[in-house]
Parts: sequence; structure tokens; C-alpha cells
Amino acid sequence: MNLTKFTSSKVPKGGFRGLFILTVMTSACNSQPSKIACPETAKEDVVHSYFGVDVPEPYAWLENDTSAATEAWVKAQNEVTFAYLEKIPFREKLRKRLTDLTNYPKYGSPFKKKGVYYFFKNNGLQNQSVLYRQASLDAEPEILLDPNTLSDDGTVALSRISFSNDGKYLAYSIARSGSDWNEIFVVDLATTKLLPDQIKWVKFSGISWQGSGFYYSAYDAPATGKEFSNKNEYHKIYYHTVGQEQHRDKLIYENKKHPLRNCGASVTDDEKFMFVYETESTSGNSLYLKDLSKKNAALLRLVGDFENDYSVTGHYKGKLYVVTNWKAPKQRLMEIDPAKPARENWVEIIPETANVLEDAAIIGGRLALTYMKDATDHAYVYDMKGSQLYEIELPALGSIGGFSGNKDDNEAFYVFTSYTFPPTIYRFDVAGNKSEVFRKTEVSFNPEDYTSEQVFYTSKDGTKIPMSLTYKKGLKRNGKNPTMLYGYGGFNISLTPGFSVGRIPFIENGGVYAIANIRGGGEYGEEWHKAGTKLQKQNVFDDFIAAAEYLIAEKFTSSEKLAINGGSNGGLLIGACMTQRPDLFAVAVPEVGVLDMLRYHLFTIGWAWATDYGTSDESEEMFNYLKTYSPLHNLKEGRKYPATLVTTADHDDRVVPAHSFKFAAALQAANDGTNPALIRIDSKAGHGAGRPIGKIIDAQTDVWSFVMWNLGVKYK
Repeated sequence: MNLTKFTSSKVPKGGFRGLFILTVMTSACNSQPSKIACPETAKEDVVHSYFGVDVPEPYAWLENDTSAATEAWVKAQNEVTFAYLEKIPFREKLRKRLTDLTNYPKYGSPFKKKGVYYFFKNNGLQNQSVLYRQASLDAEPEILLDPNTLSDDGTVALSRISFSNDGKYLAYSIARSGSDWNEIFVVDLATTKLLPDQIKWVKFSGISWQGSGFYYSAYDAPATGKEFSNKNEYHKIYYHTVGQEQHRDKLIYENKKHPLRNCGASVTDDEKFMFVYETESTSGNSLYLKDLSKKNAALLRLVGDFENDYSVTGHYKGKLYVVTNWKAPKQRLMEIDPAKPARENWVEIIPETANVLEDAAIIGGRLALTYMKDATDHAYVYDMKGSQLYEIELPALGSIGGFSGNKDDNEAFYVFTSYTFPPTIYRFDVAGNKSEVFRKTEVSFNPEDYTSEQVFYTSKDGTKIPMSLTYKKGLKRNGKNPTMLYGYGGFNISLTPGFSVGRIPFIENGGVYAIANIRGGGEYGEEWHKAGTKLQKQNVFDDFIAAAEYLIAEKFTSSEKLAINGGSNGGLLIGACMTQRPDLFAVAVPEVGVLDMLRYHLFTIGWAWATDYGTSDESEEMFNYLKTYSPLHNLKEGRKYPATLVTTADHDDRVVPAHSFKFAAALQAANDGTNPALIRIDSKAGHGAGRPIGKIIDAQTDVWSFVMWNLGVKYK
């Protein structure tokens, strides 16, 4: 970092002594169901300077997530929050309803390796889903790997599995307490015994087999005590041979000149070619190719500019296939001849269309393609020359969970779902274009009682934005319906229809659940994404605010009945909108949010988000722009803010909890006291992935209790 751009001043040594005594402040948190006093958060004399502008950072001490002072603050805040939640009269009834709704068998789509079928299943309330295998679809399944045996409380979760191509081994990675840090283990499939292999400090990694070993990505071991906050630098690719200790693993790729890049390796299933990806951020990658059939073959760089995305579909009959948005913002499929792999020699197989190409799979000698039109999925099958054969008929407007199948096998499986259509697994005959229901979800929910519709509204600059609304049939548009508006708006991520039992109690109690497909996502391709990044990020917030105004104008709801929710980048969305338009919303729930836009890039993997956000030290213009919407820096003292429940977790090393800690402290200090300003800090949990069912139900109970109570819902 250039110190001529960024300087910091801090209290002298010893200035922390006696600073963190928690005293009582009653103005910020008073609200029904009872008057609760929030702890007053001590302020530190810290100033950060950007381009000559001093920015006070009174809560900088909360960035130290392992200090005794921070631990005391977390404990005090949780005591206040849970005391509030426990007094909501219907909280336990809601917990029981969510538990009952969640208690149904959940199946993953089957997939086949070396003639053996595998699938995941959760009996209902198991904390983690279990991996089964069966010799045929009619055979009795047997448990291969049960993650519930890896911890007493279900906080150890499977992150990834990968089968060796010869069918001898299963490599799997686990995450503890929701952290992004992974460990890799190996199982002998013949005996189901765990082998002694153990690989640590793996992060943002695949597992790709070649011969009797696999490629993975890892960092050097972090400093003790800083495992969940220090910046991640110098990502490396290794090759591990089954049976050897980690320190003997072969270093395959590193980039010492660029510590803030990530890299990964992927081998085609016939083990003839290896691709190496390198990324500088969350969009755009370089691409390298190595011919593994040739001894000592060089690693060839095919693309090195990071301007576009390149995702390898696979190798088939001597050709390689790649999905890319190079010269095609909505993506296309390209064919590569390994004999002349330079990008200028690539051949277009499937041109760009008006809709976004989401996914491509080679199954049964054909291409199964998933397209997105107005945030809903459509599926087609093409021959390998690029001619469309047919469209797969889907039961409704919704989402496909991807095709699982092998390139020489006519059988495939896919999952279909929508807001009112529980996930259903279909078995698909590729050659015959025939889908049949393989397994339905048996959940206590009657789709006929509910409706889901898509509407389009106009944003501030005239852009048309799609939004999905789900509610109980017979709803009256009288402006009095409790409504939850959800959004994300970033990193080219699309929000497509999906079923969630967690929403049912809200909807069955008269609620409207709205999802806005705002800019910054990928619903209309890379141009839609770019329109919500960097110096255009305000478009994202304008789109979301316009969604709220539409819901009010169309009399679905009113400001007094409107809640907003989003997580991660969506947490930033909620933080920005509640600080820009606090009058528009009754309730706000920013979950694991990016809330300090001036310092986000200094922690763990935050630097990788710069292509969406920009950073405060890259230019004066970018600093000033970030400061105009950074939620932490735009709270105004004495203002009435919506009833707010900030949520985070102690092991979140994606968006470090300091974001939520500092924002909650500042909100409590600024809030006029009309509405509650609380923070819920989960323990032994991270950014969200791998959370056990028990913790999911607990979190849903608390969030929906808070939302419904503060919207005045009479829970039935």
C-alpha cells in the first residue's frame, strides 16, 4: 500500500488500558417487547487518512477478533440480543414450525463414477447430509461417508468430494465451524477405510485427480491467532500422491510476482489435459494448458489478460470445449484444437444468443446447455457440431440444478425447482429427450395454496428490472401486507427461482416474499454485472430502492410493513439502502455483510473483490465514491433507523465479523432509540456454507421472529 495515500494515527501505548469497560446506553436499543439497554461500545482515538481526508475509525479495535476486549463485547451484545429475542411471544412456536417443515428427506441428484451410483441424503434433521453409494439404482444404498460422525455438534462439514478416475479412491475436504480453511482426506473405496493422508491450509481449492494423486490449492500456514483475519497471499498449486505426507507434495504452480492472485488446476476426466486457472479477482481469469500425454510438456498460456471468464466444459474426441464471455457478454461455447490452442484459433460452436448461457455439459455425446431468460432457466440439447436438437420441456418457470452425467453415457439427472415447486430430481434420456420423475420432495407444503409471479419495474435511470413475488392466494393489495424484499446485486451472481421451507411461515402468515434481480448480478450477462460495479455501484442500491417503491406504489405493502434482507454482498446492499433511505423500511437484516468499504480489502480474501468495488487507496475518485455509500461511514447521529438485526459469525473468514461489529456499534451510537439496533453473533459458524441444520433453524427462527415482530405480524 502506498503510504503517501494512506496514513494511520493511533492512541499511544497503554491507551487501551481501561478503555473497554462496557457501560449502559439506553437510547439506541429501546423497543418492544421490552426496553433493553445496549452496551455502549468504547471509542478509540484512531484516524485513517486517505488522499488528505481524515476518517475517524473509533471502533477499529473491534478488528482484533481474538482480543479479550472483543470477546467481552461479543458476549455483552449477544446477551442483549438474545434477551430481546427470547421475549418475542411466538418465537418457540415459530421454531417448532420451522423444525417440522425442515424434517423431511432431502436428496441430492445421483451421479455415476465407474459404474457406481452416488448420492447425498439427509433423513430430515441430520446436521449434515450423508454420502451413499449403490451398485445400481435398484440396489440397497450403503453409507460411504457420514460427516455427522466428524463432530459432536455437526459443525464439521464436507466442502468437496472428488473420485479418482480409476475408481480406487475418494478424496474429500472438510471445513470446521464454517471457515474457508479446508483439510483434505482420502478414503480407500474398496475397504471404505480412511487413509493416513491429511492436507492442511487448503483454501479456494478443487481436487483434481491424475493417476494415484491429485492437484489442490493452498496457502502457507497463517500466523497463530490470525487464521481468520490476515490477508490471504501467495496461493499455490500442489500435487499430492496418495500415501505420502503433505510436506513431500510437489509444488506445481506459484506466482511470486503477484501475491494477490488465486490459482487452481483442473484435469480432464480422461487425464489427457490439465488446465490451470489464475484469477486476480472474482471475475476474469487467465488460462493455461498442459498436454499430460506428453512427457515434460510445457504449461502453455492461452489467455493472460484477466479481462474475461473461461470455464472448461471438457475433452471429447480430441477437442476441448470452453464456455466464455470473450467477445460475448452473454457467453458462448468455443472449441479448442490442442494442436493449435492459441485463442485466435478457437472455433465458435454455440454462438452468443439473446439469453445468458449459464452452463454446458457433455453427456451421451451431446451438449446439454442451460440458458437463463429473465432470471429463469431453459434447457436445450445440441449435437457436438453446434446444431440444436431440441428443448427440454420443464414443468414450470424455475431453475435447473445442473446436469449430472458422463460424456459417453446416455443417462443424466437434473434437479428442477421454483419458488412454489419443491426440488424434484428427474432422470433424463439424452438421446430420446425423455424426462421422468426420479424422486420428489415430500414436504409439508401445498403449492396450490400459493402463487408466484414475475413483475418488471423501472429503476431511477429508466432501466427495467425483474422481480419475483411469492404469496398466498387471495392476498389483498391494500398496502398492509408484511413484505420481505431480498436482493444481492453483485459478482455476476444471479438469483433464480428456488424453494425454501424457511420462507413458508412468513408467507402462510400473510407475507409477501419479493426477490429483485438488480444490476451487479448476472441475470442479463456481463454488461448487467458491470453496470453495478465500481463507479456504477449506486445503480445497485437505486434498483433495490426502486423495488421497494414499486411494492408500495402497487399497494402490496407500505413502509411500515416492509423488511429488507441480504447476505454478504447483499449485506452491503441492505446497509447502504437503510442508511440512504431509512424512511423507506421498517426492518433491516444485513447478514454477514461487507459494511466497511474503505478497509474491506485488508482482510483475508477481501482484495479479490476489487473488480466489483474498487479500493479506497487506488485513486482519490474511488475513495470519494466508496465513502459516499460505505454503510459504516454514512450513519447519521440521532436519525431514526429501521429495526435492525445485524448477523455474523465468529469463524467468518470470508467477510470478517469486524464489518458487522463496527457497523452495529456505530448504528447503536447513531440510532435515535425508536427501533432496536441489535447484533446476533453465532459461534462455531462462518460465512454460511456447511452450517448444520440445527444452526440453520436457530438462525431462521431468530431472523423471522425479529422481522415478524417488528412488522406487527400476528403469528398464527
